[in-house]
Amino acid sequence: MTKGISLHIGVNRVDPSHYGGWSGPLSGCEADAEDLLDIASGLGFTTSLLLTGDATRPAVLDGIQVAAAACQPGDIFFLSYSGHGGQVPDLGNDRELDLKDETWCLFDGQLIDDELWTQWESFREGVRVLVLSDSCHSGTAVKAAYDPLVRSGALDSPVTTSGAGTPVFRVMPDDVALRTYRKNRDLYRSLGAEVTEPGPIAATVRLISGCQDNQLSLDGTFNGLFTGTLLRVWADGRFDGTYAEFHSHILSRMPPTQSPNHVIYGVPNPAFDTQQPFSI
Repeated sequence: MTKGISLHIGVNRVDPSHYGGWSGPLSGCEADAEDLLDIASGLGFTTSLLLTGDATRPAVLDGIQVAAAACQPGDIFFLSYSGHGGQVPDLGNDRELDLKDETWCLFDGQLIDDELWTQWESFREGVRVLVLSDSCHSGTAVKAAYDPLVRSGALDSPVTTSGAGTPVFRVMPDDVALRTYRKNRDLYRSLGAEVTEPGPIAATVRLISGCQDNQLSLDGTFNGLFTGTLLRVWADGRFDGTYAEFHSHILSRMPPTQSPNHVIYGVPNPAFDTQQPFSI
């Protein structure tokens, strides 16, 4: 009998001691993680939750590896992240055209997309991996080099909010990214040097992201814009289309400034393609 394992990460602030004095406060990330955990739990997944101070680099990487060891062919691993997205200089062998690697801003430091990419080779053939990333620069968060020709919406359109105030994006500002990188340069250089191209990925890895690599994702009071839209499309399980249709319905409800991506890596899995989202 197939099983589902899930790990949900929500980071509403980060440790200023690592991020050059910046705590990056957000509102909806923990709620995103809890709401997606509720979906997974209701469908029979064995779930884990990492919120803010518990969402450290070791905890996330360990959670992924525990799932990789437990998942057998036919099983599914559902990984979600809500929080700031960042960027560091590309020091790997993947030839990023913009010379930057995208990151998840975990509480104690950034997790580089190259590092996530190497995790997938630990999963067995026939395992389904579903990743949702509600963060800025997340179009290829599970890792493929940035492509400037990918559909995107330039951030020159008006962005409206439901209330007063300036929109809050889930992005580490450029000055913070520079300060954080220079303060922790030895760490990020060592990570870039350690990461090599993985062997063949036997599993099927599906990413639905909050935006493209060159876009920003909006935070919100109750959920991020992407996760909140996803929840409305999901409609407590009444949505019964495929993953491609799920993505299409979410995309159609998003502004042109934030275009969720849908990409698949690894071994093609036609059965995975035709399933209702989150199916075990």
